[in-house]
Amino acid sequence: MTWLITGGAGYIGAHVARAMADAGERVVALDDLSAGNPARLPADVPLVNGSSLDGDLLKRVFAEHGVTGVVHLAARKQVAESVARPTYYYRENVGGLATLLDAVADAGIERFVFSSSAAVYGDPGVDLITEDTPCAPVNPYGETKLTGEWLVRAVGAAHGIDTVCLRYFNVAGAAAPELADTGVFNIVPMVFDRLTRDEAPRIFGDDYPTPDGTCIRDYIHVADLAEAHLAAARRLSDGGASGDLTVNIGRGEGVSVRELVTVIGEVTGDRRPAVVEGRRPGDAPRAVASAERAVVELGWTARRGVREMVGSAWQGWRLHHAG
Repeated sequence: MTWLITGGAGYIGAHVARAMADAGERVVALDDLSAGNPARLPADVPLVNGSSLDGDLLKRVFAEHGVTGVVHLAARKQVAESVARPTYYYRENVGGLATLLDAVADAGIERFVFSSSAAVYGDPGVDLITEDTPCAPVNPYGETKLTGEWLVRAVGAAHGIDTVCLRYFNVAGAAAPELADTGVFNIVPMVFDRLTRDEAPRIFGDDYPTPDGTCIRDYIHVADLAEAHLAAARRLSDGGASGDLTVNIGRGEGVSVRELVTVIGEVTGDRRPAVVEGRRPGDAPRAVASAERAVVELGWTARRGVREMVGSAWQGWRLHHAG
């Protein structure tokens, strides 16, 4: 088996590439480097600079590297940007996936892992979100991920491709400081950024119907997420997943925004109180995964907790923002 990882030089993609390579899988990365960093990749993982929108390039990569399976992570993923630029998100996320799947089918590749998102669920209003919870995304980003799942399953059924769709919940942490998330779009680096600029953390809304009034989320360590991809790839390699499989990737435990900010304060030593601002549109009060199917179907369960996520992310933040 040789696995192509699209978006392989990105924050999540590099973790997946390292986890799979360390486990003895042959891996090649494809990344347009708009957000990726080649330095994140192990020296023995080839990197192809390019886009999943480039069908001719994909055909060459498949042939030159003998690709027999694909892990597709490349995507645009900022919710606010997707609201402002919906056609761009559909073109990149859905169009890029369609081009990739055409090339996969033409090459006779029979294994495909798709990076999806809990954003497909929207605001379901349930304590635990199972894979059978109805999907009703509330922004274009979530719509592109749900459309992507439909497309993956349809192409898989039409061409005999076995597929796994992994619905990520909130990703944080770093397996090593050099692999840390350098963007300031997710809550943990957003708080770090505020503290680094000597500003108080922000909480968007404290009047939700939750115990402390702030939103509750399921946070997953990126190293656990990478191991979930390895488990999915190996299930496909072993012939254990025929047809399609959809799996939540989370811990099954809810943490409120205020609780998370408290942990960040304890880890960083900066315990200044957060400033409460107005709600952001589209934020669901609660989004916590049921993680049972991942255990049954993939033999995988998250092993790392929130404090480890924050501590590892903080080490990475200090490395990338020294001085």
